[in-house]
Amino acid sequence: MDDLVKNTNERIFITGGKKLHGSVTISGAKNAALPLMALSLIINKGFTLSNVPNLADTRLMLKLLNDLGIQTKWENGKIDFNGLPLNDHASYDLVRQMRASILILGPLLVSQGSAKVPLPGGCAIGSRPIDLHVMVMERLGANIKFESGYIIGSVPSSGLKGAKIDFPKISVGATESAILTAALAKGQTVISNAAQEPEIVDLVNCLNKAGADIMGEGTNKIIINGVKSLNKVHHEVVADRIEAGSFAIASSITMGDVEIKNVIPKNLQFFLKVLENTGSKVEVFKNSINICAFRKPLPYDVTTQEHPGFPTDLQAQYMTLMSLADGNSQITENIFENRFMHVPELIRMGAKISVNKQKATIKGVDYLKAAKVMASDLRASMCLILGGLVALGTSEIDGIYHLDRGYENIVDKLSNLGADIRRSR
Repeated sequence: MDDLVKNTNERIFITGGKKLHGSVTISGAKNAALPLMALSLIINKGFTLSNVPNLADTRLMLKLLNDLGIQTKWENGKIDFNGLPLNDHASYDLVRQMRASILILGPLLVSQGSAKVPLPGGCAIGSRPIDLHVMVMERLGANIKFESGYIIGSVPSSGLKGAKIDFPKISVGATESAILTAALAKGQTVISNAAQEPEIVDLVNCLNKAGADIMGEGTNKIIINGVKSLNKVHHEVVADRIEAGSFAIASSITMGDVEIKNVIPKNLQFFLKVLENTGSKVEVFKNSINICAFRKPLPYDVTTQEHPGFPTDLQAQYMTLMSLADGNSQITENIFENRFMHVPELIRMGAKISVNKQKATIKGVDYLKAAKVMASDLRASMCLILGGLVALGTSEIDGIYHLDRGYENIVDKLSNLGADIRRSR
């Protein structure tokens, strides 16, 4: 959540009723780029990332790395990183803005032997405690304490050592922290109950290309044999499956016909099956998918789960689709305890939704009506855009600094597909 973006008065205006047609190219994944960028703290022989999306979060991570002393050059989606961090003290003003900032803790301990990192901020969609990240550092041998809102860590003279890490619950961020920290620890680390997301696979692929010895990515057990150093590497960030899923829903909800390029279909397998069950036609190719729909969606219940289940990051967007379904549906949110904040805004547009704890019941309506609405978080902002695409009249969406955290050039991409959408003050 970049303060420079947050302080703008821009809004998005959408006049609904346009069917989307054409093709769209998906950007690199924010959720893959951020942990990959953190690798620059431990790769000192040259590191280049390409297909990096230009987003508020990636710009913020770059500022954070620069502030720690990493030299960078960002041009046309490619970042060249050089040097090692010059200090171990992360900026409070930067870290407080983004949850993923916690990913620098382990790499700082590896490269500097110490770290002082403020407790991070980010989207208010749940508590998302950092206890599992701290557990990882302590299991690997670091000494951790909390003081005045900071996590302060130090490494003994013998260095970090491999260990068994058995997560009590699945955590993407903590799994990434464990991989980033254990890659250069002495000996073997075994991570049990590891997250299996494609973004973690992408992180491991990059590390292995740089000389790391990691096995089991994409499964719930990851084995890391520590190496002494990492080599120069050039890596392309994996495509954003959540952006791809969002455009798939956009095509379905507008009864459009959209080719979505630069995707890895297997990373969306469960979601695409759900979309087929709502009546959309899904065609899968090697690096693209084509989504079209000819009627109102059929109701279909989903429960969010860790990968390879239905992604929590597509729950809000899917709820907009179900708001127009020909019947009633239920969505159960199992990942975050506070991720239905978009519901009141969809109701303002005419949706009929009731929430009982972690379960939302949606009664499909014939149409949505344009309204002035406020985005509460990143994925909620996209769900409101989807509502605006089909609502009668012109909707005004505020709080779009959330959108800038995870969707690159979204207004241009939708305009090119025929949407009546603009961004202005």
